[in-house]
Amino acid sequence: MKILFAKKYLCCLSFLSMLSLIRITIKISINNIIMNQYRRKLLNAILFFSKRKVKHLNTTKLSKLLFFLDFTHVKQTGYPAIGLQYYAFDQGPVPKDFWLEIKDGNVPEDFKNHLAIIVHRDNSNKEYKELDFRAKIDANMKVFTPREQKILDTLAFIYMETNAKQMSEISHLKNQPWDLTYNTKGKNTLINYELAIDSEVMHDPEEIKQLIKDHFEIIKNFELFG
Repeated sequence: MKILFAKKYLCCLSFLSMLSLIRITIKISINNIIMNQYRRKLLNAILFFSKRKVKHLNTTKLSKLLFFLDFTHVKQTGYPAIGLQYYAFDQGPVPKDFWLEIKDGNVPEDFKNHLAIIVHRDNSNKEYKELDFRAKIDANMKVFTPREQKILDTLAFIYMETNAKQMSEISHLKNQPWDLTYNTKGKNTLINYELAIDSEVMHDPEEIKQLIKDHFEIIKNFELFG
């Protein structure tokens, strides 16, 4: 009986998630909003970490925080909070598409009124470049669910003082998503969200796998990553 109830609950959750995404798409179309809901979440997650004065908030640390947010949310619900696609770079998981947007220190056009990126260089090493993320305004926490806000608060608390090197080491832990991907599929390959499923997952693993699949099919069909 409990298993049947859990399956019904997860099916309802998936359906409600789909309705929510459709509603977001309609709102964007009606109001001519450039940023969709996932883009807003990405921006406001960065603003949140910056405004919380999370130290050493460079590209490496930010990438890991976003990764932990998405994969923790999958473990708890079956779908990611932001839904970025992360790749197994040498330094750990990296949201490749977003990284390509900002790697030269350029602020994405739709983020410019809200976020600044400070480029730090080393005169003795012309190839050295580090990005520092600075919020121009407060994060709009209304774009996040209570669960997402709780995860964000927890990540900010746990990793407040952690530097980029330490974040990379944490993301490299054995048998975790980065390690399993890097050492089986190879460097710079996509990290599958199904690797978030472990002994701590809150629902049936097979149901979680289906929810992940359904989620990204909805994203693709409604073109919500534009």
